[in-house]
Amino acid sequence: MEAEGSDKAQGGRLAARPADGPRPRRLAGPVVGIARQPALILVLGCIAAVAAWLAPRAAQQFALLAVAGGLFSVSAVLLIHDAFLRYRRRSDLRLAMRLSQHDPSPCVLADPSGAIVIGNPAAERRLALRVGQPVAQAVTALVPNASAVTFRLVSGLARRPSCSETVITPRGPVRLSVQQVPGGALWRVDDLAETATRAGAGIGLPMMIVSQNDTILTMNEAMREVLGARATRLEDLFPALPLVAGRRTRMRGAEGLIEVIPIVVNARDGRREIYTVPGLAEPPAASVAARAFEALPVALLHIGSEGQVLAWNPHAQTLLGVSPQDLGPLSHFVEGLGRPVQDWVSDTLAERVKPRPEVVRARRRDDECFLQISLSRITDATGPSLLAVLHDATELKTLEQQFVQSQKMQAIGELAGGIAHDFNNLLTAITGYCDLLLLRHDQGDPDYGDLVQINQNANRAASLVGQLLAFSRKQTLEPEVLDLRDTMGELTHLLNRLVGEKVTLTLSHDPGLLPVRVDRRQLDQVLMNLVVNARDAMAEGGEIRVETRVVRLGEPLHRDQAIVPIGQYVTIRVRDQGHGIPPDKLDRIFEPFFTTKRVGEGTGLGLSMAYGIIKQTGGYIFVDSVVNAGTTFTIYIPAYDLPDSAASAVPEPDSAERIAERLAAETAAAAPRIAPPAHDDAPHADAPDDPACDRPAPQPSQPAAEAQASPPPPAAPAQSDPGDRVVLLVEDEAPVRAFASRALRLRGYTVLEAESAEDALAVLDRTEHEIDLFVTDVVMPGRDGPSWVREALGAYPDVKVVFVSGYSEDAIDEMSMGIPNSVFLPKPFTLSELTETVRRQLP
Repeated sequence: MEAEGSDKAQGGRLAARPADGPRPRRLAGPVVGIARQPALILVLGCIAAVAAWLAPRAAQQFALLAVAGGLFSVSAVLLIHDAFLRYRRRSDLRLAMRLSQHDPSPCVLADPSGAIVIGNPAAERRLALRVGQPVAQAVTALVPNASAVTFRLVSGLARRPSCSETVITPRGPVRLSVQQVPGGALWRVDDLAETATRAGAGIGLPMMIVSQNDTILTMNEAMREVLGARATRLEDLFPALPLVAGRRTRMRGAEGLIEVIPIVVNARDGRREIYTVPGLAEPPAASVAARAFEALPVALLHIGSEGQVLAWNPHAQTLLGVSPQDLGPLSHFVEGLGRPVQDWVSDTLAERVKPRPEVVRARRRDDECFLQISLSRITDATGPSLLAVLHDATELKTLEQQFVQSQKMQAIGELAGGIAHDFNNLLTAITGYCDLLLLRHDQGDPDYGDLVQINQNANRAASLVGQLLAFSRKQTLEPEVLDLRDTMGELTHLLNRLVGEKVTLTLSHDPGLLPVRVDRRQLDQVLMNLVVNARDAMAEGGEIRVETRVVRLGEPLHRDQAIVPIGQYVTIRVRDQGHGIPPDKLDRIFEPFFTTKRVGEGTGLGLSMAYGIIKQTGGYIFVDSVVNAGTTFTIYIPAYDLPDSAASAVPEPDSAERIAERLAAETAAAAPRIAPPAHDDAPHADAPDDPACDRPAPQPSQPAAEAQASPPPPAAPAQSDPGDRVVLLVEDEAPVRAFASRALRLRGYTVLEAESAEDALAVLDRTEHEIDLFVTDVVMPGRDGPSWVREALGAYPDVKVVFVSGYSEDAIDEMSMGIPNSVFLPKPFTLSELTETVRRQLP
């Protein structure tokens, strides 16, 4: 007997569990038992009402009447609930039975006690059904020892939503399965012998189905004629086990041992279909072998000693995309092995290597098709040759490529995030000390311009770090609900300035466009990157079309190693008429630092930044390109279901003038955290791959730079005295700690320093100061910031906290969850940003 999904018996009663979740937890106690009896609650209510009528005092009457009213209400609710459950159970049972009306296998519905409620027509024909009859009694005619089998299945059903067991009978294998349905269980009896007989009836080749433990489940008529009697185990037929597909072996037949070549086809649940071909060395069986070679439902090749394909069956011709006349060396039909195909064939023929499956690519197919080929050495009258079994491995190869690509992008993202974190620490120290120097120099000082240049380039470095964080999806986003029609309309003015006079920018919107929830600034950055790339691809001018549409996916969209789930999406499509992107570069288009432009024209971070922003938003971005025809980038963003009551709460977007002024100011200062694309008159690349913001901005002369791009000096410390406020500063990077300490002392705070979480706790133990604020890094060697802060708040519950880190706020929120009065300050931060954050925490 073969068990599939059954367990050892535990309990004999069918405990029906809801199909959509685990079994509800039982509540013990007499109160729950009473609560399940509406009639008893109703009686108690009547008793309370009578007691109220007999009570001598008005207060007692009022209290008892309130109790009676509550009991009557509970009883009514329970009665309505029970009636609803009975109605829903009957509806679910009727629906389940309607679905099995046309099933050729007997199906019956049983209630939680195991009694039959109803059966389908097949069950009524083959089983002696009676309403209320136990399932085991009904299926006894088809399943031997049905009581024990159903007992095991019911025990297994208590832990799983479905289970089954296969029983070997004199007529062949029978599978009894049970599945939970609302209000009971659905039982099904499958005669596997009938199914296998129907499947093998059209094949004249001897065939049998064998279970995972070598039990023969069924065989077709041709196999019965060869054997002359029924066998139950594989070792009863084959003296030499295990079977090797394609290798000659001996099988016990009706007239003694005969030589056959087994062909094994793996089926589901560990089963195997075994076809036997008469040995090719026997002349009387040559015609039978030829017919079997053609009739087998697997792709087969016969390969000669020189590597020539001698024959192939129709299935192999279909997989390889060839005709019967296209014979030749195997290397003419497959490629991608990693070594010469002829060497592989020769080594297998000479038995120099252990045979194992290899994955290759079909050369003659118009589409990309991968094949798994297994070679087996055989010997006939002409000498040794090879039998090749082919399987379509395209889906397996696609899944492998998707996995490798996702692992590569994840590894690059982790590397980029780690680099960005370390650079943020360095940039915090650089910009901080630069701010301290600017405080001591007037604008007329000869060194002031040099300090400004240091500050500007540090901010440019910060923008590159922001792009790395965007790709690694670790950048802090500030999402808001937007109508893309308004957002893109306000961005049009700036985009028209970016594309220039030779290029026409056209916007088209879906009239029923749904809102989305994204970071407005980051989405603007993505759109500007794509539009500038499109402009660079059209040196002679042309049209850039930006379209928005609502797309409803009824099934998952599989594309470019990504799977877009079912749902509603807003798509943004940016299409140009440029030179296009070569196919060999499309697969790497979103990788950081990959660029097709000349040295000095880009860093290769633009599209990788766009990829990271869209992925962090929960969306997807794809690219389609045809050389000399144009490129289209398509962005899928999940549509946001905005409640009607919240529609008025959506903030009004900035005006077009404010956006233009803000971005123009950032461009002039050359100091945005993520720099917007700048109009560049340098020669454009042949293919759009990076945004203009990747190119170094033109540097003005020193006086011009000072006149146009000099940021105001950092604000001097405010004159208001913070009093005796004490700040505990915890930072493992010494330069950052020294700068932050000086900045806070300039502001007038008393600063206690610590370089680790352990040092911070030690400072708290020995200090005599009353600590007002913790300023701590999050990621440090040893204990992290949130862990030591939680411990310290036990002794200092009123202390407020400022967390600083080069990672994203989303990652910090997960670590600092539950810490009250805490805020986050991302690195790199300036002197004014640090002091302003501390001032807000300590008003």
